[in-house]
Formats: sequence, structure tokens, C-alpha cells
Amino acid sequence: MKKPKYGYHNRLIAKGKYGEISKIREELEELEDAAEQGNKIMMLCELADIWGAMRKYLQAHFPDIKMNDLHKMAKATRTAFQQGKR
Repeated sequence: MKKPKYGYHNRLIAKGKYGEISKIREELEELEDAAEQGNKIMMLCELADIWGAMRKYLQAHFPDIKMNDLHKMAKATRTAFQQGKR
């Protein structure tokens, strides 16, 4: 019996709403599926889609916050973990 295909993906992934957490979840599930397939190029595309979904979520829910602000926080967290203190 043939395994069903869902476009690029091997499993059914619920569609999210752009600008909402559900879209970020959709893109993350697509990344997981791409990783299960061992498709590195698709994984990179899904990472880009996650970035876009996050950007739109910020625009919709935190209009004064930009992706660069999240990047600054990620760097601060990395530094804290490297120092072993938070």
C-alpha cells in the first residue's frame, strides 16, 4: 500500500493562521518532517518560514518589538549560559 503524500511532506500538517502561534507551530512541524526526510534544503526553507511566521506574529501582537530585539535577547541568553549564570 502506498504511503500518502502531503505535498512536500510525509504527514498531514494542520495549517496555521499567519500572524498567530498556530502558523509558527505549522512551520515547526514542517521543519520536523523535513528533518525526518533528511532533506537539508527543505529544512532551511522551513527555518526561513519560521522566521517569517515569527516576524508576522510580532507585528500582529507586539508591534513595537522587532526581530532584532529577539536577536539581542538570544545573545544575552547565550552569554548567560556561557558564563553559567542567569
